[in-house]
This record gives sequence, C-alpha cells and structure tokens, in this order.
Amino acid sequence: MEEFIGKIWHKLITGYASKDHLDAIVTLDDIKPEVAIFFRAMGGDGGLKVEASEATKTDAKRSLAQKIAGTHTTVELAWRDQETLFLPIQIALFDSAKLNRDLYLWLAAMAAEQTWIKSDPRWSVYNQNLIVALLKRFPGLKPRYQRLVQAQIKIRPELANLKKEDAHLEQTIQQALLKPGSVKALPGANQAPQAVYLWLHPQPPNILPPVAPKNTDDNEDDNEGEAKDVEQTRRFKAKHDELPEKDEGMFGIRAETLFTWTEYIKLDRATEEDEDDNAIQIAEDLDHLSIASDTTNKGSRLRFDLDLPASDFDDIRLTKGILLPEWDYKKATMVKDFCCIQPMIARDASDCSLPSHLQASAKKVRSQFEGLVQTRAWISQQNDGTEIDIDAYCNFLADKNTGKEAHSEGLYKQYRPANRDLASLLLADLSLSTDAAANNEQRVIDVIRDSLYLFSEALNNTGDQFSIYGFSSKKRDHVRFHTIKTFSENYNNKIRGRIEAIKPGYYTRMGAAIRHASKLLEKQPASRQILFILTDGKPNDLDHYEGRYGIEDTKMAIIEAKKMGLYPFCITIDKQANEYLPYLFGPRNYVVIKRPDELPTRLPALYAQITV
Repeated sequence: MEEFIGKIWHKLITGYASKDHLDAIVTLDDIKPEVAIFFRAMGGDGGLKVEASEATKTDAKRSLAQKIAGTHTTVELAWRDQETLFLPIQIALFDSAKLNRDLYLWLAAMAAEQTWIKSDPRWSVYNQNLIVALLKRFPGLKPRYQRLVQAQIKIRPELANLKKEDAHLEQTIQQALLKPGSVKALPGANQAPQAVYLWLHPQPPNILPPVAPKNTDDNEDDNEGEAKDVEQTRRFKAKHDELPEKDEGMFGIRAETLFTWTEYIKLDRATEEDEDDNAIQIAEDLDHLSIASDTTNKGSRLRFDLDLPASDFDDIRLTKGILLPEWDYKKATMVKDFCCIQPMIARDASDCSLPSHLQASAKKVRSQFEGLVQTRAWISQQNDGTEIDIDAYCNFLADKNTGKEAHSEGLYKQYRPANRDLASLLLADLSLSTDAAANNEQRVIDVIRDSLYLFSEALNNTGDQFSIYGFSSKKRDHVRFHTIKTFSENYNNKIRGRIEAIKPGYYTRMGAAIRHASKLLEKQPASRQILFILTDGKPNDLDHYEGRYGIEDTKMAIIEAKKMGLYPFCITIDKQANEYLPYLFGPRNYVVIKRPDELPTRLPALYAQITV
C-alpha cells in the first residue's frame, strides 16, 4: 500500500511541477531524418551524426513544486562537435507541435551556421552573432525565428516576479532575443538565468578521450573484439576516476546506508560476464558516470580467437600484399601506401552442391530471372528483318553507283534478344559482427552465406558477368580480401564450396576494400559496371578507423569508384544505417533490409531492379 500511494504521489507532484506540453511533444527519433537533411541543406557538415544530447545541470530558479518533485535540475540544449550534432531527445516546450518542430530545425540551422563565423568566448554575444549571420544568409528564416522568440518569451519568467538584479538580467536576455546583436554583455545577477532554448549550449560538455591503461604493453590486444551495442538514446556525462586499491568487490553493505547511487564513487565492482539489465536505468539516475581504466586481463580467454591464426592454419595468401592509400579527412589529404590488402582464398574449401534448404528458393529465383537472361536489341546487317538497315543500304547504293562490287546481303535489321553488357562485383562484409544472431536459428554470417548462394544462382542463370569477394580487417596493415569467385571462373561446386567456407573475421576497414574491389571491377570490360557492398554495420577497425574517420575514408573510396564509371550500391541490415548511408552513397543508392532473414531473397530481386 505504501508503495502504491508513493507512486500516485510521485505521478501527481511531477505532473503538477512539469511545464511540458506532452500533447504537442516532438521527439528526435521522429524528426531526425528531416533535421539531418535540413542541417546539410543549410551548409552543415554532411559527415556529422545526429544524436541526442545529454542533460546538463542547471542552477536556475525552480518553483516550490519542482523542488518537492526533485525535477528541473537539468536541461537539454543543442551543440555540435567535430563528429556529432547533439539535439534534445524531445521537445515539448510549446503548446504547438509545429513550434516544437520549428525549434529542432532552428537549432540545426544555428549549428550549421556555427562553421561560418568566428567564435566568441562570450556566450550571449556568440549566439547573437550566429543569429545575425544566419538571418542575413537566409532571410526566409525570419518569420520562423520571430514565432519562436515570441513563444520563448511567453514561457520565460515574468519580470515582476524577479528581484531587481535578476529582472535586469532577464530583460537583457529578452532584448538579445528580440534584437540580436544589440546586447554586448549580460549583467550579473543573484540567480542563474533560465535556459535560452533558441541558443546553442554555453559550455558544451567535453567528450572524454580514452585513458590508456597502465602497462599497455601487456594489455594492448586484450580488448580486441567488437563490442555488443546497447540501445541507448541519451548521452551521459562522465569523468575519469581511479580504481580502488583493493582487489575485492564490495560486500556486506547495509542497504539503508546507501542513500543514493552516487555517494560511493570508487566502487571496485567484481567483473561479471553477465550483463546488468538495470545498467541503463541506473545510469539515467546518475549525475555523471565515473570511468576508470582497469588493467585486469579480462579478454584473455578471447585472445586466441582474435589473434591472427598461424599461417599453416590460416587461409591461403595469394600475394605478398597490395598497398593502397587512405583518406585522412582531418588533414584533407590522401595518405599514400597506408593500407595493405591481403588477397586470400579459403584453405579448407571443398566442392559442394547447393544446400538442400535453398533448393526451392533457388528454383524460384532462377525462374524469376529467366526474363533477364537476354534483353532485346536491334541487330544490324541481317539478310531478313522487320526494317531496312539504313546504314547498310546507303553503303550498298554508294558501292553500286561508284561501280564497285555491291552486295545485297545484310540490308535489314531485326529486333531480337541479345546478351546484356554488364559486370557486377559483390563485396561482402565478413567482419566479427556477422557472428551475431540474425534470428533464433541463424547467425548473420549464415544469412550472408545464403544470400551469396541465391545471388550466384540467379546471375549464373542470366549469363551476366559477376564476381564475389569478402573482406575483414585487423588494423591498416592487414585488410583481408577473400576471393570467392572471380570474373574468369564459372559458377560451379568449387565456388559453392568457397561460399560455404566463409566465416566471421575481424573488423570493417571498408574504404580499403572498396578501393581494391573498384580496381578489379574497372578492369572488367562492360558498358555498365555495378559494385554491390553487402554489410551489417558502419566502417570500423582497431586503430583510429572509428567514427568520422572511417566514414570519411569510405565516402572518398565511393567517390573514387564513381569517377571510374562504376555504380556503387549498398545493401545493409544495420538498423542505424539511415543515419550515415545517405551521406556515403546518396539517398537512392542503398537499401536497408529490416529483417535479416529476408536478405537471401531480397538480394537477387534488388539486382534485377537495378540492372533492368
């Protein structure tokens, strides 16, 4: 009963203290695609991700109800760094969903303008300068800004309810909103001002760089494994801390002595293999997360699996290695001979037939592709046909009129089937993440294997030129490029054996793999050359090839492929792909398969749509 009454009281007091308009709420998830497009259209950096910002502690005055409820101690504002545009996870400030939506777009426009003007250490002046410059470049935004200003002032504190100094500060802020550029400095006050939601964050939280653990020589590769992603929409503040000196965990603590989660910071929690289902919920209650570098060797049992196998047990290397460049977006330069491609072929592959569980699907796919076996085209210089071949007939008349020997054969043309002049290369991501479960029965690698089977069955039936390769990587000097089928090889049981032998590898240095695949495809004579990239996630590797760096290098590799005359197209099962694939491939050059188990049948169908 006590718990029941407590829940009712909590609901009542928090509802009474809240000023949010939940009936007009707009969430970042709902508007993220629109915000991303708008941000780039306003001149923002196309490589930036859009993510939810973390809540920042505020010392602004709270009402009595808010103090009793313990709410409104934090505020979510917008800012950007080199890799990410941070926006509030939801906006319900105004009683109109349109205004809340406009605020998202306005903040995105402010962040885009941030790259065009010189920074000013004075928070209020800098934001005013941003607004003046933004409205000068885009006058059409003025009506939207004026609506937002009026709505913002409406929910700000009334001057009559504030002390003299606080009222003067509030009045100055409102003047800065109404007439940007008119305020050169904010006056002092007894109380921190209420957040200005139309401005960017005055002091954006710093993203802490990773701290190298002690004795790094002994632990360099201990954590070499792709971590499991935890679904998380909100960012958290963190600080680095030192581990307790004791080796034991915490035992025998009386529950009534733990008043809050944050009272005991330096907690030596015993290492556990199982995940804590309440970890995210607990993290949301913390003001900050304390992060320490642990030198304990927790990955030793995985190290053998993640180390490169001995040469006698590894796949067969076909060459000594091929050096390729890599794009460094920070320096805006191509670093020559930075990556090393290792062409390989499966050692343990043995001839096999098509698996029995794919027989029915393969038969269906082959029948669907019968219409693509040949296309129809005009065939010239025929003895019989539906139309006269004008070129051949003109040559015939010219020879006849000049006294040369004239041949009356081949004066017609026919509209009949002809072979298709195209070549396709399928590049499959074989990184460690493909070892994850796709459903209750299959891993991602199993789904990819089935997809390669059906893709090959379909194209073998059309007679189109195609090749298949796989890739994974372990740092820049070891990008494994697996040969499954070359253009010169016929699809048979030998190729099926290589498909059957594919297995999860290491990481995803996508740029190098695309560059090498592009060179192979470019050499194949065809009027149309298509590069398919099949992946389950974004580019990554053990070194600096994470986040923005990997994205930018991959984008540059795709640009290079397009300059060669190739057509890159990406097929992915990554649920977050819509956040970065439009930047990499363009809005129409990729597709996201929401259910991985549909990939085997969807892949041939996509090929048919693209090549018709």
